[in-house]
Amino acid sequence: MKLKVVIAFAAFAAIGAFLNAVPIKAQGVIVPIICDIRPCRPRPVPRPIPLPNALPVKSIQLDTKISGQVATTHVEQVFRNDTPYTLEGTYFFPIPETASIVEFAIWENGKKLVGEVRSREEARRIYDEIVRRQRDPGLLEYAGKDLFQASIFPIPPNSDKKLELTYTQVLKAESGTVGYRYPLGTGRNLWGRGPQNSEIARPSVPQKFGTVSGKVTIEGKQALRNIYSPSHSIEVKNTSERAASVSFETKDNDNDFQLFYGLSNEDFGMSLVTYREPGKDGYFMLMLSPKDDVSERELVNKDIVFVLDTSGSMADEGKMEKARSALLFGIKGLREGDRFNVINFAGEEHLMETKLIAANASGLKRGEEFVQRLKPTGGTNINDAVRAGMRQFDSSDRPKLMVFMTDGLPTVGETNVEKIIKNAADVKVNGLRLFTFGVGYDVNTRLLDKLAAENSGVADYIEPKENLEVKVSNFFTKVNSPVLTDLELDLGGLQTDLMYPRQFGDIFKGTQLTIIGRYTNGGDVDNLTLRLQGKTGRETRTFNFGNLDFPLRAETNDFLPRLWATRRVGWLVEQIRSNGENKELRDEIVELGTRYGIVTPYTSYLATDGSEREFADNLLRRRDSNAPPAKAAPGTFSVDGASGVAMSKKANEQKNKIILVDKDDRAQQAGLVKKIGIKTFYLSNGVWIDSEFDETARIPEVRLTFGTDAYFDLAMKETDLARYLSVGEQVVLVWKGKVYRVSQ
Repeated sequence: MKLKVVIAFAAFAAIGAFLNAVPIKAQGVIVPIICDIRPCRPRPVPRPIPLPNALPVKSIQLDTKISGQVATTHVEQVFRNDTPYTLEGTYFFPIPETASIVEFAIWENGKKLVGEVRSREEARRIYDEIVRRQRDPGLLEYAGKDLFQASIFPIPPNSDKKLELTYTQVLKAESGTVGYRYPLGTGRNLWGRGPQNSEIARPSVPQKFGTVSGKVTIEGKQALRNIYSPSHSIEVKNTSERAASVSFETKDNDNDFQLFYGLSNEDFGMSLVTYREPGKDGYFMLMLSPKDDVSERELVNKDIVFVLDTSGSMADEGKMEKARSALLFGIKGLREGDRFNVINFAGEEHLMETKLIAANASGLKRGEEFVQRLKPTGGTNINDAVRAGMRQFDSSDRPKLMVFMTDGLPTVGETNVEKIIKNAADVKVNGLRLFTFGVGYDVNTRLLDKLAAENSGVADYIEPKENLEVKVSNFFTKVNSPVLTDLELDLGGLQTDLMYPRQFGDIFKGTQLTIIGRYTNGGDVDNLTLRLQGKTGRETRTFNFGNLDFPLRAETNDFLPRLWATRRVGWLVEQIRSNGENKELRDEIVELGTRYGIVTPYTSYLATDGSEREFADNLLRRRDSNAPPAKAAPGTFSVDGASGVAMSKKANEQKNKIILVDKDDRAQQAGLVKKIGIKTFYLSNGVWIDSEFDETARIPEVRLTFGTDAYFDLAMKETDLARYLSVGEQVVLVWKGKVYRVSQ
């Protein structure tokens, strides 16, 4: 279900023609009328023109309560009138299909007043008139929606205007997943229009809006599982197994707020989200998580080896003390049935014990005493330390974890990276999860990445500005309680393609596994059952999830293709960093990066010179087979130093991406790229060009002039198309087998 909001204020065309050109973001637009008395009459605007064409959103505060599947949303919006004039306007709100308005209020002089409410039919008529009169493509985003309308007067000069709205709606549940959306992104594509001879320049950087904060409380009739947002970083607090509180706050993210959660009383909860355009491959996201109240007997006893670099460089910047504290935290968190050992290394390795010892009271005391005595001195013998750690494990069925922390390059013993990787492979331990931590910038990221990847683990890096103790301690908290290991996933008759992560790893208490992939069939598979299998020690457990729906058409989760593509790019970049560049991998990265507007080594740097035309053309020409091959920015694939660490972290982040926001997307920040649904548009010579557009393809073309009757008739008739037309006044887009070319 799509939910969008527009706040539109009626204006006279004579005044609208003299409004400043200001980019609008957030969920509404206020087009002002100067109005000192009632009834309102427009009066001449002095020059230079002081009025913006839209009042900024100062803050948005969202408070939603979900009981079962009924959501009650209360939103408080504060707009700022920085003009010296009293303004009047009309407020519009698109009503979701199953929603009803509970209350609407306007604040004036500290008092809460009930607003004047109009019928949906009248709201629709006035809205259509405003769209045509204002000739603003951004307003097209709300075409075809039922509207709530209220009049607002006055909006005093140099003051805030606070509005409150409460509505209820019934949320849909599909394949065990409930979805909720609030339209923070509505209106982000609106641009003001000045007179054609206006000397006011249009800004190149989109305007930011104020603080957006939200709180969502959920109470379910079953246990809550897999609470997830693809749009925002959220904080989740489980007040009980069936109740949770979700909160977020942002100043630079105007994406619609989306939230998903599952309902299940089973030992393992599963949530499924799908997206598919008719006639194309579908996309799916599976989220799996154990129940919160996992008992001690249900947890898996593990073997873990801690390997810590104690070379002389660890004395710098207090690294040794922070690493010591983190290691002590990890040891103290071990459970009675676990076994462990500690190895420190510099020029050579030193073992706490010759073999794994029990994590009982005496064992933990021994470990703490050993760690307390560690001192930094000597060189860095990574080769022998890795091999010594791996030799600690036996052939038991227990989960095997190894944590390896270093702050330096190999300087003692074997220093050749390829030989170190080969030597580790020769000691291969079945079922080992090797987690490497690089501290600082003086590390070889290719070595640490490869050691982790070839042993089913993950590499991570602690930059100088980050807290080593906090980051490693958080990791120990996560991996301390394995619930299910050696995962296998059987999707029955579903034909899947390119699922990420490629290796599922283990599931720990309090965590969830998120799998994103593509599927080619689905609608023709009846009673599809997913089967999850894993080990709890020597015992193999199987969990079945039946009656799953992988439809042939699903249009409500259009974030999934971009999220899948981001993970695919991360995996491809990792392959290049590990094995070297080749044309096939490079071309696929460029294609995915261009189509979905993803930051990649071959596209992101093109925006640094500030040239709008060159940036767009360099991206779009990649479809031309005669174009020269794309090149990565200098130093992109460094294996050490700050650039090497940054690149490794970026690739790993994309490979495991679950949130769409990319703060490194300089092109979008500069207003050169716009992303709407599954489409990406690039600004080239004043025209927004669909990334799917191919100049050489023979596709029927429809030419339209912006603002004409034919243009608006099409937008109001084809509301899905109107969503993309809202990107700007000059657009080239591909939609349902046709190219639509809009010009002024």
